Amino acid sequence: MDQKKIDRINELARRVKAGEALTPEELSERDALRKEYIASVKASLVGHLDNTYIMEADGTKHKLKKRS
Repeated sequence: MDQKKIDRINELARRVKAGEALTPEELSERDALRKEYIASVKASLVGHLDNTYIMEADGTKHKLKKRS
């Protein structure tokens, strides 16, 4: 997700926090941006976990296993 979209999410959040009402179009835009942001955070986390290894006391390494 690019910085421009994150800035837009923050702008809408500031307006709501200031007590300003959002239009229905802005509400749907905010919801779509939030979903996209959450999806990008989850993808980033999965990428980090895919490259994570556990090192045992004897020095051996093994990858994390995916949980079902």
